[in-house]
Amino acid sequence: MTRPIEEIRDEFIEKIGLLMQSDGLPRTAGRVMGLLVWKGDAIAFCDLATELQVSRGSISTATRILIDRHMIRRVTKPGDRQDYFQLAEKSYESMVKDLSMKFRRRSEELCATLNGVPESEPEIRERVRAYSIMLDSLSKKIAELADEMV
Repeated sequence: MTRPIEEIRDEFIEKIGLLMQSDGLPRTAGRVMGLLVWKGDAIAFCDLATELQVSRGSISTATRILIDRHMIRRVTKPGDRQDYFQLAEKSYESMVKDLSMKFRRRSEELCATLNGVPESEPEIRERVRAYSIMLDSLSKKIAELADEMV
């Protein structure tokens, strides 16, 4: 039996919310992103709140975060005073670049730790260094992927 499209839509939106929450963003920001991906068109601010059944304050916070990350953009419509939001032109590329930066920062944090490990502990130093190198390699590969998306 085929599931109703509304049920599939709601599941998709919630999945995106949970995925982005696991990356440290508010779940509502992920749900906004999910709805915008699903719809494909610009959605009015108040319609985001209504469709996602969250407060206008939550939508305001979520859209600000997504705009700052270049994942969505604010648009206007002639003669209409409210704000609309839609996917940014290169939103997926921005997400990939964000991921690359996240791995780079983690690698740098491990390098800072490595500097504190005494030379008298070569096994520990090697494991920490290897972990940092792996994260740096991931960062570079992901950055290459972002460049290919252009």
